[in-house]
Amino acid sequence: MQPFQRHEGVLAPFINANVDTDQIIPARFLHRARREGYGNLLFHDLRYDEAGAEKPGFVLNRPAYRTASILVAGPNFGCGSSREQAVWALVDQGFRAVIAPGFGDIFYNNCFKNGLLAVVGEERMLAALTAAMKRQPGVQAVIDLPEQHVRLDGECWSFDIDSYRKQAMLEGASEIQMTLKAIARIETFEAKLLASMPWSGLRKPIPNETASSQTAGE
Repeated sequence: MQPFQRHEGVLAPFINANVDTDQIIPARFLHRARREGYGNLLFHDLRYDEAGAEKPGFVLNRPAYRTASILVAGPNFGCGSSREQAVWALVDQGFRAVIAPGFGDIFYNNCFKNGLLAVVGEERMLAALTAAMKRQPGVQAVIDLPEQHVRLDGECWSFDIDSYRKQAMLEGASEIQMTLKAIARIETFEAKLLASMPWSGLRKPIPNETASSQTAGE
């Protein structure tokens, strides 16, 4: 995953409440392999007509938002099914972050597994961002993950994030990579467990076998 430190990008408004994953990526496209890309399928049925032509009124089809990389969404964004492709579509379209009052729980977790920063924004922040986008379509904001701040036009708002997820995002590390950072402690624990329970049938750990398996699978 691409590390996330400080990102400055165009804000795009999609303030609808309860946008589910089927609106983000319709189910009929879920058979596609990850490597094929999902960006052009993001919000497909809202973004294109039946002939495949862009709907000029849809936000991402407007000139001011074609390069948007921060989505400002409504309450309960990403609710519905657990499809990870909803996050893939946003990432492949070029989005680095989504700011919303709240998220569907599984979607929220999937964001961090794929390098998309999900920011739960306070009411004052969301109101200010929405007003700025109305005044100036294409306005840019800065998200500073180390400081946990969103900044726009001299204003600054804080946001909360779990420390483990924050560190993984800063490093661009997957859950497996984060786990492997503790391989020495894991092997020490396994050795002590085996020594204390020789009757258990536990096998003796092979040094660095987890790391070797991970390397072989890459």
